[in-house]
Amino acid sequence: MIVLALLLAYCLGSIPTAVWVSKFFFGVDVRTLGSGNAGATNVARTLGLRAALPVVLVDVGKGALAAAVPGLLWAQFPVWLPLACVGAAVLGHTFPVFAGFRGGKGVATAAGGLLLLAPSLVAVAALAWLAVAFTTRLVSLASLTAGVALAVAALLWPSQTPWGMKGVALGLCLFVFWTHRQNIRRLLAGQEPRFSLAGKK
Repeated sequence: MIVLALLLAYCLGSIPTAVWVSKFFFGVDVRTLGSGNAGATNVARTLGLRAALPVVLVDVGKGALAAAVPGLLWAQFPVWLPLACVGAAVLGHTFPVFAGFRGGKGVATAAGGLLLLAPSLVAVAALAWLAVAFTTRLVSLASLTAGVALAVAALLWPSQTPWGMKGVALGLCLFVFWTHRQNIRRLLAGQEPRFSLAGKK
């Protein structure tokens, strides 16, 4: 049952929302546009905010559903399994089996899963993301900041941190930095594109 839960979570994460939305509604593969990333930010930047909204909602939703998978399968499950399922969904989003293992960066999917398991910590990370995104208009920097904020909040706020969350938060923070490694290079070079409310640079 544990293996089944992890496989289901991975498959949920593998739903390539950005790829399907761009192909079905716009006739293009978003991975051939902009940064080439199959995520909501690239969809918004290249196809507009209205195209990005369903991508964000589904990506958050599949993370939340992955966190709920153990409880849907059986009543008594290991305490660590929901967090592991969130991790499996994030891996699925980043390396989706349904889209040639070329996916997004996992931020929205991780947020959706942790929203069910540690809502207070997600609120801290979301506030950090919003503050950086709206002051700098650099979504990548906002995501990196949110990852750090999540890890720090997990370490400093034990009353709101479920079992195993500290390690998961630190792991997710490192994973976000790894998936944003090209963005970090562009940020250091001053070449990272800024986001506009119109959805395009």
